[in-house]
Amino acid sequence: MKSYSDKAAQRGEPSYVWRDGQQRRLEMILQASGELIRGDVLDNGCGVGMYVKHLEEHAGRVFGMEYEFERLLEARAISPLLTCAAGENLPYPAERFDLVLSHEVLEHVADDRRAVEEIVRVLRTGGCLALFVPNRGYPFETHGIYWRGKYHFGNKPLINYLPSFLRNRLAPHVRSYTRRDLVKLFDGLPVRFLQRTVIFGAYDNLIKRFGVLGRFLRRLMQALEKTPLRIFGLSHFWVVEKVIEKPDGTPVKKEIF
Repeated sequence: MKSYSDKAAQRGEPSYVWRDGQQRRLEMILQASGELIRGDVLDNGCGVGMYVKHLEEHAGRVFGMEYEFERLLEARAISPLLTCAAGENLPYPAERFDLVLSHEVLEHVADDRRAVEEIVRVLRTGGCLALFVPNRGYPFETHGIYWRGKYHFGNKPLINYLPSFLRNRLAPHVRSYTRRDLVKLFDGLPVRFLQRTVIFGAYDNLIKRFGVLGRFLRRLMQALEKTPLRIFGLSHFWVVEKVIEKPDGTPVKKEIF
């Protein structure tokens, strides 16, 4: 059996508590989704169900999918509309959901292109994906690294700035994306990009430890989201709409920035 740390490294750690950072991201999802939130929503990679719980306060119905069975059992205390499955093979029919949330999950799946194809398949035409993934421009690799066969937990500086062949040797368990990487993932699919930005974290741990200084750092970093320096942010936040295909099967694609 894999150790707990190895499992956490490969699958990521879900949100176990609800803090300012999670609340801010929820508000971004609600603002981006508009009326779609009143329909059927899928939390694709729901972990222990924190986003399912808080989305239920706003959504029509919230479904959840989780790969790790132990986490799913814990989440079942929140909602019965959850299933255990892999992102590359979603157990739902086509055109099923109005909104899909993929929150810091895509970087952990075995085949991210296949997982994106599945998300687009289960979205209804006109439905949207709210996507959060790690930004390659962030100065720290937040998922730890492997060194000499041993996993080292924590934020490791400058790993993401290494050439890909070196970066991927140190962090083979997790991806980090450039804007170009994400565009390539959706290439040829019937989608258009409604929103594409990079956000910084909420630094809840630093605020808990340093108080006023931590709050100042949060305000400063989040202010940078409105400047070109957002390229150094923690995560990409994209809103992707499924559109009608042309008769020849190619998507009607329009990018909105």
